[in-house]
Amino acid sequence: MSTASVSLRPGTVLADLLPASRVRDIALVVGGAALTGIAAQIAVPVPGSPVPVTGQTFAALLVGTAFGARRGFLALALYALVGMAGVPWFAGGTSGAGGASFGYVLGMLLAATVVGALARRGADRSVLRTAGTMVLGSAVIYAVGVPYLMAVTGMSLSAAVAAGLTPFLIGDALKAALAMGALPAAWKLVGRRG
Repeated sequence: MSTASVSLRPGTVLADLLPASRVRDIALVVGGAALTGIAAQIAVPVPGSPVPVTGQTFAALLVGTAFGARRGFLALALYALVGMAGVPWFAGGTSGAGGASFGYVLGMLLAATVVGALARRGADRSVLRTAGTMVLGSAVIYAVGVPYLMAVTGMSLSAAVAAGLTPFLIGDALKAALAMGALPAAWKLVGRRG
């Protein structure tokens, strides 16, 4: 089957363009977890917040979108489980489930699943649809991360929003802009090669 016919088939995500096999799926899941762990090491502290700005949210959304819901979920579940087991690959080389930012990890797991399901419906094929997908994925991350931050730190809702959401909006906009360029461009490149 040619790349062009695969790329036009409804329900296809970028990872489906690779030859199908169990080895492919395992490699994608492990690679997605590793990419997220590596991206988490790009961590910039935010004054007044226990949550740093990291590259892991971008990696999680990219993994979910490129791999689809099932493989995206599995990659982020592997990332979370291995980090909970003690591998120091959460933000800034931390591990475990007790930290203030662990709720964002759980949110990324859910977000990767949501954006992966949307990508199967073509939400990564145009700039505007990709923007909406990334915004929704980010909202899912915050919907889990901010309440977790409140529970772990005892912050009020307004304090948790001020420390765990507001400082990250500009960075999220930049990450969405990167995805808006990268994902539709990848589909155009695949279409030209077919």
